[in-house]
Amino acid sequence: MREYMKFYIDGQWVDPITPKSLDVINPATEAVAGHISIGTAADVDKAVKAARKAFATFSLTSRDERIALLERIIAEYQARYGDMAAAITEEMGAPASLSMNAQAAIGMGHLQTAVAVLKNYKFEEDRGPTRLVKEPIGVCGFITPWNWPVNQIACKVVPALAVGCTMVLKPSEVAPFSGYIWTEIMHAAGVPAGVYNMINGDGPGVGAAISSHPDVDMVSFTGSTRAGIEVAKAAAPTVKRVAQELGGKSPNIILEDADLKSAVGGGIRSVMTNSGQSCNAPTRMLVPAKKMDEVIVIAREAAEGITVGDPNGNAKMGPVVSEVQWNKIQGLIKKGIDEGATLVTGGVGRPEGLDKGYYVKPTVFANVTNDMTIAKEEIFGPVVAILGYDTVDQAVQIGNDTEYGLAAYISGTDPAKIRAVASRLRAGQVSINGAGGDLMAPFGGYKMSGNGREWGDHGFAEFLETKAVLGYNTPQAAE
Repeated sequence: MREYMKFYIDGQWVDPITPKSLDVINPATEAVAGHISIGTAADVDKAVKAARKAFATFSLTSRDERIALLERIIAEYQARYGDMAAAITEEMGAPASLSMNAQAAIGMGHLQTAVAVLKNYKFEEDRGPTRLVKEPIGVCGFITPWNWPVNQIACKVVPALAVGCTMVLKPSEVAPFSGYIWTEIMHAAGVPAGVYNMINGDGPGVGAAISSHPDVDMVSFTGSTRAGIEVAKAAAPTVKRVAQELGGKSPNIILEDADLKSAVGGGIRSVMTNSGQSCNAPTRMLVPAKKMDEVIVIAREAAEGITVGDPNGNAKMGPVVSEVQWNKIQGLIKKGIDEGATLVTGGVGRPEGLDKGYYVKPTVFANVTNDMTIAKEEIFGPVVAILGYDTVDQAVQIGNDTEYGLAAYISGTDPAKIRAVASRLRAGQVSINGAGGDLMAPFGGYKMSGNGREWGDHGFAEFLETKAVLGYNTPQAAE
């Protein structure tokens, strides 16, 4: 049983101002796995004051000092790597292999990437008589989700530290263990007091207080589009910068010349990774209509080959994160059936033999039309909707016919055709033929998938203001 009842403010573990606890549920067992404290606006104010005070000195640190700090964090993270992976499995149900090889690994990846970027990042540039200077924006507020918990903490905290910002983090209250371990790592690495602060809590109590606080200079939020809109509204009166990575309903266009077995099977398995709980999952599979029957056979085989069960065992897919999510997913699966989509495999209820835990059957629908609920709403579970198209133009039109624009996927064998399709898709990231991730590639969305970009050098830009010093390079200024 994990008891994480303190917050981290001004370099110390402190009690909340008003004690209130929350049970944290292990989604694989439905049992209480631990407790956290729930903060208030008063705790946020205390943390922001500490961050504001620390900014005066941390913003003036040298590049070398911040590189040394990040390298100390890397060493501490490596020492706690196994603890981090185990915490993620316990709090949100990721299979142990996924936690070790992807969930915890990406935290290390962002740290190492930031060091590489920082070593050569240009904070100053001369354009004739003018010098352009990039300076840390100030105190940052971070609100992070439960689905890739340490990924979203790292891709905000690390670049903010790298450029000289201070911050207040609110990890997800649904999956808070990894955030607590991250905070222990930061403390052990010797992050200066007040530079990094962490408060547990919910959206209405802590998230809203961070978003609206007048001494928070920017807020970075990852989560649902609905919640992101509330963050933006709360931030608007103080005209702070708002960066958001929100929902997705990503198209996966399989062109006529693609290797169907590889493209369809890979697409199905990609969605089921992390139990479908990835905002960029390729949940709308677009295939040539004349090949729908062949696609159905491949998709069924791929989905039914995914074992579901104990995340500490050998299962490829664990539970979804909570009862709330389980109920939402079940309702949307039922909606798909009711609206006339062809249920290829899966469906409502738990997988056979699993009567405890928030497990969902790997589910595939075919003959879906883009006006159906399962084609429009982000399900955030292991559910794939297969849609048919007659022409490439129609595939692009269907692919773009969504309020989201986070990611898109294309499979085929003709590079020219693939690149032409990629150029027409309204999405922040397009993956070709199952291309792997790239920590230097910007991540973020068009339309209601958010604004701003994270990862790599683009992630640095989110935390910098640009100052133009006119006349800096004139002879008079030099004298």
